[in-house]
Amino acid sequence: MPPNPDQPNPDQPTIVVLSGSPRLESMTRRVCDVVVPLIQAEGAAVELIDLAELTLAMPGADATPDATRLADTMRAADAVVLATPEYHGSYSAAIKQAIENLGHPSGLTGKPVALVGAAAGRIGAVKALEHLRSVCAHLGSHVLPGAVSVANVGDAFAEDGSLKEDLTRDMMATLASTLVDQARSAAEARAV
Repeated sequence: MPPNPDQPNPDQPTIVVLSGSPRLESMTRRVCDVVVPLIQAEGAAVELIDLAELTLAMPGADATPDATRLADTMRAADAVVLATPEYHGSYSAAIKQAIENLGHPSGLTGKPVALVGAAAGRIGAVKALEHLRSVCAHLGSHVLPGAVSVANVGDAFAEDGSLKEDLTRDMMATLASTLVDQARSAAEARAV
């Protein structure tokens, strides 16, 4: 019997990677460009969504077509990566606006969520990731331990787009592997 396209495939879970910067060609997007192939190498299908390319509604306003597609895509995903820059000690307004557009219950509820951040300073996006972890936990997400913060992001990339620092690269690979394992479990549970 051929596979049913409406049933999740636990062998190839779907993971959404959300680039949470409002800027086109942002450093956060470059971090996502590192994460995506790591997830694919673990056998998952990936959909990369760049918030800089979407028009989302403010809370209380009617949903835009982009917001509807975002909410549907997030609900269908087995797991999610939220990538954020750190702005003034917290996550971006763009990522908060995206979360607000995911409906109620949220498209993040019950899903494994990995967090990655980018910032220009020496400690990276630690504060942004702490705040974002709190919001995701409040929504009922299963936030993975080991969030990855890319510090000194302006100098973090080699010419080929890879991360220069071995430790950060290894942490990113571990996070991707753990997320895919969790996504497979989520897909198996949904398939039952």
